[in-house]
Amino acid sequence: MTGQATAISFGAATIVNAIATGKGAAFGVDLWTKAEVRLTNEPGVIEGQITSDPNESTVLIEKVVKRVLQHFGLAGKFGAKVKTWSNIPIARGLKSSSAAANAIALATVAALGKKLDDLTIVKLGVDGALDAKVTITGAFDDACASYFGGATITDNIKRRIVKRVEMPKNLNVLFYIPDRKAYTINTDVQKVKAVAPLVNIAYKEALKGNFWQALTLNGLAYSLALGYNPSLVMDALMAGALAAGLCGKGPAVTVVIPGDKVESVKEALAKYEGKILQAKVNHEKAKVLG
Repeated sequence: MTGQATAISFGAATIVNAIATGKGAAFGVDLWTKAEVRLTNEPGVIEGQITSDPNESTVLIEKVVKRVLQHFGLAGKFGAKVKTWSNIPIARGLKSSSAAANAIALATVAALGKKLDDLTIVKLGVDGALDAKVTITGAFDDACASYFGGATITDNIKRRIVKRVEMPKNLNVLFYIPDRKAYTINTDVQKVKAVAPLVNIAYKEALKGNFWQALTLNGLAYSLALGYNPSLVMDALMAGALAAGLCGKGPAVTVVIPGDKVESVKEALAKYEGKILQAKVNHEKAKVLG
C-alpha cells in the first residue's frame, strides 16, 4: 500500500559551536548518512534500526518521522519502518545526528509523496532532534551545513541562515576520532557559557570569511571549557594545518589541510591514540535517492 523512499544527507564540521551563544557556523564534508523509510498501516508505531551502530538509541528516528507525519496531519494514519546507515561515527561531535535527522525527514516526506521546501525539511529534523534530546540548541547550523553543503553561518535561536559561502574545494579535512563517545546533551552548558566572549570573537571572524581563524579559536575556547587537551591542535598547526579545533562538543578534532601537508599532519597526529578519518569539503545538497 504504502510509500517507501531513501535519502542521503552529508556530514559537517564545526566552525563555531552555537552552544555558548546561540549563534554558530559549520561547513559540509563528504561523509554521509542514508535513511530508508517505509510507511506502514500501523499508526503511531515507528520502528528504527541504525545498521551502522545497532547499539545506539533509535529515539531520533522515531521523533523525526513523528514530526513529519504530524506536519501533514498523518500521524493517525501511518507508522513507519526506518533503517539508517552511515560512515559518520556517532557521539564524537561529527554531526551524526544532524545528518541523520535530515536524511530521515527528507525520506519520510518523499515516502509520503509530498513536497516541502528545503528549509522546512531541515527545521522538521531540528525539531525531531530537540524532541529526542540529542541536541542543546537544535544544531540548526550543523543541520544547514549538512543539508546544503558549503559553509553556513546561522542564528540558531531564530533559526535563520545569516550567510552561506562556497568553500575551497581543494582542501582536505582530517578528523581525529578518539575511541570514547561524548553525547551533546551531557555537555556542561555553564562551563561553555564562560567562554562565550571568545566564541563571539570567533563568530565575528566567520562572518568576515576568516573561517580557519574562527575554527581554531572556537576549538581552543571549547577545549578549555570542556577539559580537552589542546596539544593535538598545536601539533597539527605546527605540521602545516590551516586550522584545527574541537568539532562540536568533541571529542573529535577537525583539521583542515592543504593537499601538500596531509602526510606531515597525519604523521604529527600518529602519536595520539584514536583513528584518523579523511574527508573533503562538500557542496552537494541532501537528496532523495532513486
